[in-house]
Amino acid sequence: MTFDAGLTDWTPELRAKYALDWFQRHMPAPQTELAYANGFQLLVAVILSAQCTDVRVNAVTPALFKAFPTPQQLAAATFEQVYPYVRSVSYPNNKTKHLIAMARMLVEEFGGEVPSRLEDLQRLPGVGRKTANVVASVLFNAPTLAVDTHVFRVSNRLGLTDARNPLQSEKQLVALIPQELIPRAHHWLILHGRYVCKARKPDCERCGLANCCAHFEEHDYPY
Repeated sequence: MTFDAGLTDWTPELRAKYALDWFQRHMPAPQTELAYANGFQLLVAVILSAQCTDVRVNAVTPALFKAFPTPQQLAAATFEQVYPYVRSVSYPNNKTKHLIAMARMLVEEFGGEVPSRLEDLQRLPGVGRKTANVVASVLFNAPTLAVDTHVFRVSNRLGLTDARNPLQSEKQLVALIPQELIPRAHHWLILHGRYVCKARKPDCERCGLANCCAHFEEHDYPY
């Protein structure tokens, strides 16, 4: 599809087509910035990343994974043994309890393997809808889209959504984005929000999506 940079009658569908085309050309293989070697490690890292930066999580997980490399070993650990490894992340008390309880459920109900079904993932302690969507998307390439603050902000600014909460945003985006692109779209929107479309001051001057961006049109940023 050919896009006219001067087009003014943008719909969410046209904005999505423009943005997805741009992302596919400029970021064809986006990846999570969380460091992990297997599904168990990814699940632990995503639980720790709630309201915490990936940088901070990546700083603590190497020692944590070395001390507890399997669900069985984490399940057998005590709070006092695990807490020192995660004390520098947000909400370390709750996350320590969740990690141990999650590992026990993995061992007792799933044979130590991370389940692929969203319903099963959300049964795990410390795993809400967003965490389950991330794990399903990254680990199993499922067409699930986790909406964090970056995804929520960027999709609203671009005009892809007009959501008032993350669940509305998720439903609108999943309906708008082709199923095969949803796993990558999650990373595209996060990374764009983290490094370009920042919360306090979007870097519109170097944004490749300015042509289709509702926020840019509204504020008429000069280059």
